[in-house]
Amino acid sequence: MRIPFTIDEFLDLFRKYNEVVWPAQWILVLLAAATVVAALRMRRPTRIPLLLLSVLWLWMGIVYHFVFFRSINPAAALFGALFVMQAGLLVWLASRKPVRHFTLRRDSAGVLGVSMIVFALIIYPLLGWLLGHRYPYAPTFGLPCPTTVFTFGLLLLARPALPRSAFIIPVLWSVVATSAALQLGMMEDLSLPVAAIIASAVVLQLHRPVAWLRRA
Repeated sequence: MRIPFTIDEFLDLFRKYNEVVWPAQWILVLLAAATVVAALRMRRPTRIPLLLLSVLWLWMGIVYHFVFFRSINPAAALFGALFVMQAGLLVWLASRKPVRHFTLRRDSAGVLGVSMIVFALIIYPLLGWLLGHRYPYAPTFGLPCPTTVFTFGLLLLARPALPRSAFIIPVLWSVVATSAALQLGMMEDLSLPVAAIIASAVVLQLHRPVAWLRRA
């Protein structure tokens, strides 16, 4: 799928976004930090992480896709609608029972979840800087690629495991982002399909029936 914009237009879009919304980038990082703290410091099941995460998806859908990205890509209207749908799904999951624990378990889901969160908040911007994408011509947290990696990480920490439906739109966006990353040379965004594949594999494993049910 050929994208309808150039790398220069794409990077200039980041500049416009970063200059217009400043200092919202730091507020979104603080919101992500609050989400992680709420997830890991609560000693009881909590709805707060999913509700805070829904705010990030609503921001991406409305502010990034509808307001900015649509100026260079007409498909952004569809992307924005999907991101708003994901925000609504997260609110719906937060309102449902059972209420989830978010925990640092020493299993694959826990280790990979924390790794993705650290990558999205710290390693992703450093990698972009090393690749020559310097602020304001760089995707900051609160934009789709790093925030989707963060989403995969947080969702993997939920117990009981979230339904597979919670991962569908993030995985679909990963497919779209992979095409753009390859055509535009945004190599840091190739972390997104890697995170999507890993998260999907872990979620499928978590939803596998236990052995005694398979024998029944």
